[in-house]
Amino acid sequence: GDLLPADGVLIQGNDLKIDESALTGESDHVRKSADKDPMLLSGTHVMEGSGKMVVTAVGVNSQSGIIFTLLGAGGEEEEEKKEKKG
Repeated sequence: GDLLPADGVLIQGNDLKIDESALTGESDHVRKSADKDPMLLSGTHVMEGSGKMVVTAVGVNSQSGIIFTLLGAGGEEEEEKKEKKG
């Protein structure tokens, strides 16, 4: 159940299964390995196994950070429209 704090590439794994439902909506756990599907994304949970990864992005540069930034930007645009009308 560990939460991944950053995006990264899996370099070594042992029967690693990730819950990516927070980002993809897919309820099935995704099996990750260094040779097949090595990308690990922040905001996802490790459900089984263990591994080591090289961090590629943190904070607003990670996939979840980009999503939150885009969602936040949409909210700011709505506020500006309301201010112009009022």
